[in-house]
Amino acid sequence: MSELEFNQALVNNVNYLKPFAFNFTKDADKAQDLIQETMHRALVNKEKFNAGTNFKAWTFTIMRNIFINDFRKNSRYKVVHDNTENNSFLDNLKHIANTAEAAIGYKEVMALVDRLPDIFKRPFLLYYNGYQYKDIAAQLMLPLGTIKSRIHFSRRLLKEQILNNGV
Repeated sequence: MSELEFNQALVNNVNYLKPFAFNFTKDADKAQDLIQETMHRALVNKEKFNAGTNFKAWTFTIMRNIFINDFRKNSRYKVVHDNTENNSFLDNLKHIANTAEAAIGYKEVMALVDRLPDIFKRPFLLYYNGYQYKDIAAQLMLPLGTIKSRIHFSRRLLKEQILNNGV
């Protein structure tokens, strides 16, 4: 296929690409961008087209792959947009104080941890020191579910003690 024939086939396929692109994007501007990107990639990769094969299917495949790749790329990177006029919402987030954490001192919490029953205290302290559940289970020779539940109960007991003691 000559370069002139290739370019003519590409131009002739634009009308078929439009509804296909709109079906993907549901937006006229994005569909037009997708068509332009498809045409660009087809022109850049024209040596990869095998003469005698279905040209329309080849361009549809290019378009579908572009859309899928863009969708995957955009789904990985979620962007938070601030639609407020003066960005006060985002600025206020930086200055929110954690009153529960501020009211409780490290020594007071550790005193409460020391009061926990031994079966809860050991797994909790290991978890607090950065060990993963599976490592704690191996070290204490207990099932993983038991470790998870004991740490959960430890947290719950500590929370109750903090609320009841007014620490």
